[in-house]
Amino acid sequence: MRTMRVEAGGRQIALYRAGAGGPPVVFIPGAGLVGLEYDNLVRAAAELTTAVTYDRAGTGWSDDADLPRSAAAVAAELREVLRAAGIPGPYVLAGHSVGAVYARRFAQLYPSDVAGLLFLDPGHEDILRFLPAEVVELNERMKPAFEDLPDLTPEQLTASRAALQQLYAQWPDDIRDPLVEHRLEHWRTGLRESRNLESEVYAELSAGGPLPDVPLIVLTAADKNPFWVQHMPPELLEAAHDGVRALHAAIAASVPGGEQRFVSGASHQYLHVQQPEPVLAALRDLLAAL
Repeated sequence: MRTMRVEAGGRQIALYRAGAGGPPVVFIPGAGLVGLEYDNLVRAAAELTTAVTYDRAGTGWSDDADLPRSAAAVAAELREVLRAAGIPGPYVLAGHSVGAVYARRFAQLYPSDVAGLLFLDPGHEDILRFLPAEVVELNERMKPAFEDLPDLTPEQLTASRAALQQLYAQWPDDIRDPLVEHRLEHWRTGLRESRNLESEVYAELSAGGPLPDVPLIVLTAADKNPFWVQHMPPELLEAAHDGVRALHAAIAASVPGGEQRFVSGASHQYLHVQQPEPVLAALRDLLAAL
């Protein structure tokens, strides 16, 4: 996998690229994640076509930026990055979590640049409508006060380092080690980046119009949300996951021929690490449809 730095919006953006051909597949990381965490997918997808991922400004090894940003700003940056790197569209956008939110905004703004869409356990502005009232209330109570979060203790750092090393055990050493240390040092970045989701970005998406009529697959993590497991009784936990499954079904139904698939053995944040093959199978099906 080749690492590049390209200019967009006056900033240097880290781009990771492999493979050749088209349409290119673009992996858009979730909040708190960076491009190198999708190394397994980029390398495998490179056997099918051009495959890329990147670090949004303010994340990973890209230049710093004030966070949070609008979804339109993120989408415009990605378009400029791809053009500066000489990667022509249209693209298959594979967005994970909040990355799917940014992929949707890209598709709203630049529909002719999109050939297909793959959403990995996506976020969505309608999520609260699909969840039981008790879950919505719990979610509000459990939101962290960003300014009050303490630094990680030495014990927490040691435990987190061991867990991340195990999670990315299959990654090459020259990628895994700096990736793990970066995650430990910059663990607040995902919280900063997603602070405006409910206050601004979701409204931006809601007013942005429908998705283009392109092939769409929505992957839903079938395992329980680890955070919810800690704080919900079993019956409420099941109702919450029913709501997420229904939301993802609605996203898939928003375009003709959209499809929802369930991924067993995977939870939300690390679906692409725990179960990469269903992701690659969905990509193969999208590329075949195109």
